[in-house]
Amino acid sequence: QLQASGGGLVQTGDSLRLSCAASGAAFSRYTMGWFRQAPGKEREFVATIRRGITYYSDSVKGRFGISRDNAKNMVDLQMNSLKPEDTGVYYCAASAGAITSTIRDSRAYNYWGQGTLVTVSS
Repeated sequence: QLQASGGGLVQTGDSLRLSCAASGAAFSRYTMGWFRQAPGKEREFVATIRRGITYYSDSVKGRFGISRDNAKNMVDLQMNSLKPEDTGVYYCAASAGAITSTIRDSRAYNYWGQGTLVTVSS
């Protein structure tokens, strides 16, 4: 089970930190990712961390940072220099079998959190 939190309403240029708490065993074995879905758009990849290596979409690279604490079963997404186009519902997700070629594909993720809304005003 995944529980995302930390969303809210912020202004352009602000920062926000999302957290995702995972329950269950073997958390460290899972690839953990964040996806987002803007109104009227498809869900898109944001960031993921697999075996200590981080991957980002081009749209957030350099502004967002994903990290995990395996001892606490937590994965965070630090979002800086937020833009209105970052608005959306952010989902954390866990994958048991993602490989490098599939980590950006939502279909590779087995478990999903409920989502937390991030709204960036201009």
